[in-house]
Amino acid sequence: MTGGRNSTPVLSLSAASLSFGERQLWHNLNLEVQPGEFLAVLGPNGTGKTSLIKAILGQQQLTGGTVEFLGRPVARGSRQIGYIPQQKLLDRSTPLRARDVVALGVDGHRWGLPVSSRAVKARVDEVLESVGATDYGNVPVAMLSGGEQQRIRVGQSIAARPRLLLCDEPLLSLDLHHQRSVSELIDEQRTALGTAVVFVTHDVNPILPFVDRVLYLAGGRFRVGTPDEVLRSEVLSYMYDTPVEVIRSRGRVAVLGAPEGYGVHDHLEHHERPSGVLG
Repeated sequence: MTGGRNSTPVLSLSAASLSFGERQLWHNLNLEVQPGEFLAVLGPNGTGKTSLIKAILGQQQLTGGTVEFLGRPVARGSRQIGYIPQQKLLDRSTPLRARDVVALGVDGHRWGLPVSSRAVKARVDEVLESVGATDYGNVPVAMLSGGEQQRIRVGQSIAARPRLLLCDEPLLSLDLHHQRSVSELIDEQRTALGTAVVFVTHDVNPILPFVDRVLYLAGGRFRVGTPDEVLRSEVLSYMYDTPVEVIRSRGRVAVLGAPEGYGVHDHLEHHERPSGVLG
């Protein structure tokens, strides 16, 4: 983690609670994310992982408590927050080139057509190189593979040099090779920019080498700590209220015994993409 104990938190949740009707997702969540920290958000569907991302983006109002970004209440459309959505292959009729998509991350907040300038072009070239996409910068993005498209999404999300990067299941549809390469890419950009990362995922293994702390949501409960502190049999057994076994082997973690079908995918986990973001 780049940030120290005395750093001003990039993200702060204080007594944060979220409910839908009588269903409580989480209550009294206190969390600070420091500059350069990599926080993994884990748990089954329906536990409010995506709702947490939406609350940070200013798209979902909390039931109670507060969420602040850089010491101020969150608001929609902050240029200092980057966002990477779930992988979703684009229709082949999409006319944008890869470099056009990255350019939206540089000046897509402007009214009207993006401004073509030397500075924007230079930044786009820099970002394409940083994500290993220079060779296909002029290729229509819909013609790229899933892994290549996700690299472009990473490029778009970091183009404005954000202080916070929100990743909502960005590895979900990728094969193991591309899961590893995209995870490494996000970590490289975190290190280069000192950006805090909040990474929602069902499988922590591709990002485990980079994770500083885990926020685990399950059964209306939560736990925050290092992977070794949270991903333990006794901790998850308490959260699921049933015996759960955590097995570690060759640097990977497996959770056995969690109830099947727990937290069925529902409207709480539907993804709402912010305007101006490819996904």
